[in-house]
Amino acid sequence: MKYKLIALDVDGTLLNDDHELSPGTAETIKRIAEQGTEFVLCTGRAPVNSIPFMREMGLKGYVITHNGAATVDVQTEEIVHEFALDPKGLDRYIDYCREKGVHYDVNTTFSLYVQGASGLSKEALDMYHLYMMEPKDLPEWADFKEPIVKMTITAEMQQLDAIHADWNLWPQEFNVLRSGDFFIDIMHKEASKGAALKKLAEKRGIPAEEVMAIGNYYNDLTMLTFAGLGVAMDNSPLEVKAAANAVTASNNEEGVKLALEKYCFEESVK
Repeated sequence: MKYKLIALDVDGTLLNDDHELSPGTAETIKRIAEQGTEFVLCTGRAPVNSIPFMREMGLKGYVITHNGAATVDVQTEEIVHEFALDPKGLDRYIDYCREKGVHYDVNTTFSLYVQGASGLSKEALDMYHLYMMEPKDLPEWADFKEPIVKMTITAEMQQLDAIHADWNLWPQEFNVLRSGDFFIDIMHKEASKGAALKKLAEKRGIPAEEVMAIGNYYNDLTMLTFAGLGVAMDNSPLEVKAAANAVTASNNEEGVKLALEKYCFEESVK
């Protein structure tokens, strides 16, 4: 089948562990796009650090960012859809983080806010700069001029396991999502990569069976199961591989390139 829309996770999927896009993967994506296939990056990143990869590959279209909380047009940077949340509901999570000494940030679609951003350690700043983000000082809720789409906490894996267990006992007002080994995201209850990809596919008039998705982590499960073909990276947890229709090589072995070559080139190209 010729897939009309292909959703790609970024970290751990499209990029290798050095956060690099391989020339071979980029070239394969360009060739498939020339066949008329649309690509969308579907990532926990923000527009500012995901759109550059689309432009690097000469792609237009959209990016689904903040794990599905915001979809943005690559060319105009117009927000196509947002799952905005009620920030007052975040107060108990912030109080918990302050009590436990856990680092957190708050995101609008285009900006990232941290309490005491001007006094962040070099280690914390290096982490944000690695992901091409520049944190701003966190204002009061009433002073936000744009909707809040996500709160993210960062800690070591064992501590995150304990935090996730604690929060799972609370009333589930939000989607509390383990989005990486060192990250938990708090978003609108209906926000997910799968929900955003479904909305985009409907907007483009593309049925689910003509959508392909490639990802590597728990936050990719909803898009892998929505797509007609869901492909897990070899570096995925076992639960993610089990939920996918197929498994490709790891992100350090150009797994995206190999999956695209296997499933997306027209018969005359094979």
